Amino acid sequence: MQSLKGKVAIVTGASSGIGRAAATLFAREGAHVVATARRRRELDHLIAGIAADGGTAAAHAGDIRDEACAKAVVTLAVERFGGLDIAFNNAGTLGETGPAAQLSIDGWRDTLDTNLTSAFLCAKHQLPAMIARGGGSLIFNSTFVGYTAGMPGMAAYAASKAGLIGLTQVLAAEFGADGIRVNAILPGGTDTPMGRAAADTPEAAAFVESLHALKRIATPEEIARSVLHLASDASSFMTGAAILVDGGLSINRT
Repeated sequence: MQSLKGKVAIVTGASSGIGRAAATLFAREGAHVVATARRRRELDHLIAGIAADGGTAAAHAGDIRDEACAKAVVTLAVERFGGLDIAFNNAGTLGETGPAAQLSIDGWRDTLDTNLTSAFLCAKHQLPAMIARGGGSLIFNSTFVGYTAGMPGMAAYAASKAGLIGLTQVLAAEFGADGIRVNAILPGGTDTPMGRAAADTPEAAAFVESLHALKRIATPEEIARSVLHLASDASSFMTGAAILVDGGLSINRT
């Protein structure tokens, strides 16, 4: 049985990595998917793949740091598929890295705009559409960095992603009575373009793998399955949670 049959779901940052895997899985589970990212060609390939697999999806290419884009994606979901039930606000960037004392203010602002402010703008427009449907599930993609571990050189990334956890908790408290659940996933190392950029040598990749209790990193599909759980009725009494999906990285000392 398809766990999202008839639901309408938005996925941001859907052109690659966890977002692409989540959009594909949502569609396979019966959802009508609205995918957004900046890269039109990659979105077109995603939509074609979903259609070939028997699913239904639409795409909007744009930069969700722009509030007009965040609004347009919701409008597309409502006009094309009749409403909005699920949103996975996944779009993000590693941003400028390096010692905090050397981090540029432009790099800091760009990272926070991409990872945190854009998620707020998306939620701002997604929430009314979900309320109109009688409720929904809103999911943010955060990280263990800045939550259970401080990784040198990642001040802006950690601050922006930790901010998503605070946003998750406030929105869960504000909109729970409207039937809206709000949760965040905190992935560990994952085989995505961003993950490969953060560990860009064989030695660095091996070190990242060793940090995890499972001694490996995740596939995007593994993380997507945790998002599916939060999107579906299987998590009907879960809200305001920051959920580690990190292969034991946060507890590992071996």
